[in-house]
Amino acid sequence: MTKELKLHHISVSDMDNNCYLLACGDEGLLVDAADDAPAILDMARQAGVTITAVFTTHRHWDHVRALPEILKETGATHYASFLDSPALPAPADVELNHGDTITFAGHELPVIILRGHTPGGAALATELDEVPNLFVGDSLFPGGVGKTTSEGDFVRLYKDLTERVFDIYPDETVIWPGHGKPTTLDEERPHLGEWWDRRW
Repeated sequence: MTKELKLHHISVSDMDNNCYLLACGDEGLLVDAADDAPAILDMARQAGVTITAVFTTHRHWDHVRALPEILKETGATHYASFLDSPALPAPADVELNHGDTITFAGHELPVIILRGHTPGGAALATELDEVPNLFVGDSLFPGGVGKTTSEGDFVRLYKDLTERVFDIYPDETVIWPGHGKPTTLDEERPHLGEWWDRRW
């Protein structure tokens, strides 16, 4: 029988970067080695796991500052979007496309590509206590989509979020962003029209 996943979390740096750790048995999957490798490794020790997989949500520097050190210390398999991986400070062992899955500790975790904040941000889906949870990087926050720098990027991100997240996952789905506090699709869904009209 596959063991349940447990979520651990720390915030690092003055930019309040979230680092999430999915623990199962003695294995850990880290979402974003953002900064402060010693603190990330200590989180894993306290959770009783070794980091065997690292999932990078997107290429921006503040989410990858500890990536080379974490990969060197752990020998973990590095997963990243094929669209963002060329710009990362450490190569991806597995380049991900939309609809791929990551197998971790007996769990199948769907991958969602969300284009717009960067060329190809990646989100990871799982269930915790039978509730869907999405780790979305900087593509979605409480109150709006992630920052975009052009009309085209906004439209691309908005459409990816509506078609690949809001149209697929139920209201109780928990959204874990790259900075700040979590939210749910239920809290954000009523505001989709406002986001489209204001363009952020």
